[in-house]
Amino acid sequence: MQTLREVLDQAQQRGVAIGHFNISDLVLLKAVAAAAQELSVPVLVGASQGERDFMGVRQIAALVKSLREESGVPIFLNADHTHSLAKAEEAARAGFDSIVFDLSALPWDENVRQTREAVTALKSISPSILIEGEIGDIGTGSEIHETTIDLSKGLTTPEEAKQFVEATGVDILAPAVGNMHGMSRSMVRGEARKHLDIKRIAEIKAATQVPLTLHGGSGTDDEDFRKAIAAGINIVHINTELRVAWRQSLEASLSKKPDEVVPYKILPSVIEAVKEVAISRLKLFNSVGLVAQA
Repeated sequence: MQTLREVLDQAQQRGVAIGHFNISDLVLLKAVAAAAQELSVPVLVGASQGERDFMGVRQIAALVKSLREESGVPIFLNADHTHSLAKAEEAARAGFDSIVFDLSALPWDENVRQTREAVTALKSISPSILIEGEIGDIGTGSEIHETTIDLSKGLTTPEEAKQFVEATGVDILAPAVGNMHGMSRSMVRGEARKHLDIKRIAEIKAATQVPLTLHGGSGTDDEDFRKAIAAGINIVHINTELRVAWRQSLEASLSKKPDEVVPYKILPSVIEAVKEVAISRLKLFNSVGLVAQA
């Protein structure tokens, strides 16, 4: 099986991006894995600190490993938005393929110092693990916001990005380029979309020459995704869109079967609904390079 670094290199060469989907239960995990298997494309399964606390760090790792071995599809596991070295080390020892060491809320110097120390410590546990750092402001929480958020503040500059990568030694960088965690209600209704600073993405890529991750991808305009990947985005995070599909399809299933109490009779339609969202995103992220070549 290929490593995550090898898959990232291939994605960069082909002009495509790896889809990253957060999971917090078996329904979401089965849906994401089934989507990747149906399309025969690599995928990153993400679990934040809260999601790992709920499901269990070693339990998630065991489930993903089992699905990867059974399907033969490159399904990788990422410890998303990890805010302490102790939590990061826990994920590294459990066998995660990558870790987002996110101290972006701290002052710049402290973010740099602790991230540099984390890179050294985590690679001593697992030399092949990829460490992602984050700078800029993309908010917190993949949830529904009542109002549209101003995404023009706290953007990452190419100079900051270059300095951070060189000072910390991170393998992957997550910049703020007009992206934001969560979605507004108008985005859920399809009335609004996020728009990215494509020029800034290209400048950050040229300055850093490392893989770039787009966090908070839910609700982003499709054409902006295409342009962002062409400009240098290598991983795209989708979470809220899956959660919305999970919630809406679960409510519909319960409504259709008000007296049903057997989970495996209620949840298959939920898995299918989430899977369709993941498939639509994976098709988009994996078609960019092919379209450009055509």
